[in-house]
Parts: sequence; C-alpha cells; structure tokens
Amino acid sequence: MVKAVIFTDFDGTVTWQDSNDYLTDTYGFGKETRGKIFEGVLDGSKSFRDGFTAMIDSINKPLPECMKALEEKIQLDPGFKDTFEWAQANDVPIIVVSSGMKTIIKDLLTRLLGAESVTKLTIEANEVEVGSDDQWKVIFKDETPFGHDKSRTIAAYREKYEAHLKEGEQRPTYFYCGDGISDLSAAKECDLLFAKRGKDLVTFCKRQDVPFHEFDTFADILNNMKAVLDGKKTVKELMEN
Repeated sequence: MVKAVIFTDFDGTVTWQDSNDYLTDTYGFGKETRGKIFEGVLDGSKSFRDGFTAMIDSINKPLPECMKALEEKIQLDPGFKDTFEWAQANDVPIIVVSSGMKTIIKDLLTRLLGAESVTKLTIEANEVEVGSDDQWKVIFKDETPFGHDKSRTIAAYREKYEAHLKEGEQRPTYFYCGDGISDLSAAKECDLLFAKRGKDLVTFCKRQDVPFHEFDTFADILNNMKAVLDGKKTVKELMEN
C-alpha cells in the first residue's frame, strides 16, 4: 500500500532555475514584460494559458538550440536527488506535475538524474510541436485557462491510489511542492503544500489564505515529509509555520 505521494512542480522547484523564464528572458521578450504577465496572472486579469503562450511565442530560437542552452544552464535543486532516492527506497511515487513541456523536462531530468532514474518518475506536462520551419509551440494538456489544470491531474491520481483501499486502510498522505504561478490550481489539492520561499506561490497563498509551509530546498521538504510520516510532526503544525 502506498503511504505517501509526492506531487511536484518542475521549473524552479525540482530545478534551481525556471527553464521557461530563462528562455523568455534570454531569447524572448525579456524579464520586464514577463513580470507584467505574471502579475496579471496573480491578480486574475490574465490566464496562465495566455501568458505562457505569449512567453513561448516570443522565443526566437529553434527548440534544439534552446534545449542545448538549458542543458548548460539549469541545475538540480541540491536536495532533490536525496528526496528521489528516499522515495524509491520507501515506495513513494514522485509525480512531476508541470505547466512546462514534457520534451524539455525529460531531457533535463535525463541529464540531471540519469536516464534510468527518469523511468522511475511520472511526468504530467504539456507537449511541444515543432513545425517544418523550426518554429515551435506549446500543445496544452487540456482546454482550461491553466493549459494544464494541475488540480485535475492530482484528483485523477488520488482516485487511482484510493480506488482499492480496503475498509480500515488509510489513504496516502499527499504532498505538493511548488514555487510559482503555474501552481495556483494545485495549491489547495494536497494535505501539505510546500511553497518556495520568496516566490509567487507564497504571495498567492498569503493573498488567498491558503495554508502552506515555506521551503528553501528539497532538503527541507524531505525532512518535513519524514517527520509527518514518522508521526513526529502533524500536517497542521507544519501548515501553521
């Protein structure tokens, strides 16, 4: 029986940098315009889908060149490998729930974790389509204003993990880890939300009164997940900090 499930954002959470922000700032319309888009998503005047489409459409490099640049730039969160290894040893699934693109995520994880490790993760993300002219665009996972409504994905996995519970068996503890505006749809869907310190998800949670626990690296997340599963801390205690 699965005792816990880790849902996590990818860009800026599993990784130290956000690949889509980096591409937009370096090869697209830049950080200032991106910041205005993010503020619009936070205040509800713009959908994430529209904002993200504008970001990706502004990038003027072919996808292979972008991926090569990302391979040289993007670093793994310093605590994620230990978290991954702990999860593997304890039969805790890790499901990457991303509003980025699966092609880029898989490529980066293969470089950062290794090809074999990537097969032990599940990646739920948007796709990417490359045209004959080397122009590329996002193919969104669903029709929602999020492009990928992470709450839908999480709900589907919760149903899967709880479908065969016998009477008296406890459902898994669900953790979510995120940092940014793409995590807004997932913020209320798990037992314990880890929000990265100083990032947009913290701002949103404070505005909307959504309980969360701040983290700096996955080392913080791992320590607190262990404490919850070992009964040393409760979710309520962590959500109050």
